Amino acid sequence: MPEPRWSLQDAKNSFSAVVDAALHGRPQTVTRHGKPAVVVLSVADFERLTQRHSATTPSFAEHLLALPQDEGDGERLVASARDVEF
Repeated sequence: MPEPRWSLQDAKNSFSAVVDAALHGRPQTVTRHGKPAVVVLSVADFERLTQRHSATTPSFAEHLLALPQDEGDGERLVASARDVEF
């Protein structure tokens, strides 16, 4: 179920309702000029989304650095350009 959308003006006028819904586990989208701008969510949901699952889980950068390095021993495929008609 998509989260409810509020225009910025409506969210300001009903901020208490926006916060109450977010506290009950229902993130609220606030739009500006008809486009999604921000999402209001509870601190518990924010912390759950931003914390790493465990101290042993590598960061994305650590994961990339742990990938095997190319030693240059393998055969490289050479791609040729294709003809394009204008």
